[in-house]
Amino acid sequence: MGRGDLTSAEWVRLQPHLPSPGQRGGRWNDHRTVINGILFRVRTGIPWRDLPERFGSWKTVYERHRRWSADGTWDRILTAVQADADLAGRIDWTMVGVDSTSCRAHQHAAGARKRKPRVPKKRTTPRNHRPDEGLGRSRGGLTCKIHLAGEGECRPMALLLTPGQCGDAPQMIEVLSRIRVPRRQGGRPRTRPDHVSGDKAYSSRRNRRHLRRRRIKHTIPEPKDQRSHRKRRGSTGGRPTGFDSETYKRRNEVERTINRLKNSRAVATRYDKRAYVFHGTVTTAAIRLWLRP
Repeated sequence: MGRGDLTSAEWVRLQPHLPSPGQRGGRWNDHRTVINGILFRVRTGIPWRDLPERFGSWKTVYERHRRWSADGTWDRILTAVQADADLAGRIDWTMVGVDSTSCRAHQHAAGARKRKPRVPKKRTTPRNHRPDEGLGRSRGGLTCKIHLAGEGECRPMALLLTPGQCGDAPQMIEVLSRIRVPRRQGGRPRTRPDHVSGDKAYSSRRNRRHLRRRRIKHTIPEPKDQRSHRKRRGSTGGRPTGFDSETYKRRNEVERTINRLKNSRAVATRYDKRAYVFHGTVTTAAIRLWLRP
């Protein structure tokens, strides 16, 4: 077993959720070897062609990663390992933090074809495909932004990719709507945390109204300009927003989640041209965090 490969305990937790290797036209290469190759590339950020020979053909490793990113296999695996963790009581639902992080896009991430990509052997558009490919212009060049919701144990619950110039507040509802953890013992999937925290960027009437409608407690500080605007309107400005500074101290959990996620160099710097492939890369790094004890 090489450095960074799946341990025996991690493989036992992951194996039941992988697709069957028996397909028409032949059998796939060993899942464990190929997944270790994918994890090696996600961790190091090297070009696919430079994968060590112990992982087999680089094209086999890349094509499986691309295929599983396109048909949503990585998303289903992430949901499955989250369900196992919830059954074991390893998810901290008491606080879910929402935050975003910008990823500098490498020059090789630009230049994707304008036509829509297709799922291999299917006439459908890949999941998480974006016409803008999730790339935006900023002073530093091409950037991509990862919006995520992290639970109390510093693991990602949901992910969303946008261009780097997109604001945080408009994405909050979409990120929270992607939290969906099935219950192994039956019942509806859990989609609502006990508490949501966010920084000033997420302070808006729309977000607070949405959280109140879903009966989710939230701790989001109100910026000075919004506070002064509310006071200037008098009684029509609404009541002051509640804020607990002690509860807000737990916001570091989602920041630590981002730090753990960006330990993978292929996440900290985007090398993938297609948005759906980069989404699969980030999801793969998130799955690895969930597999660890």
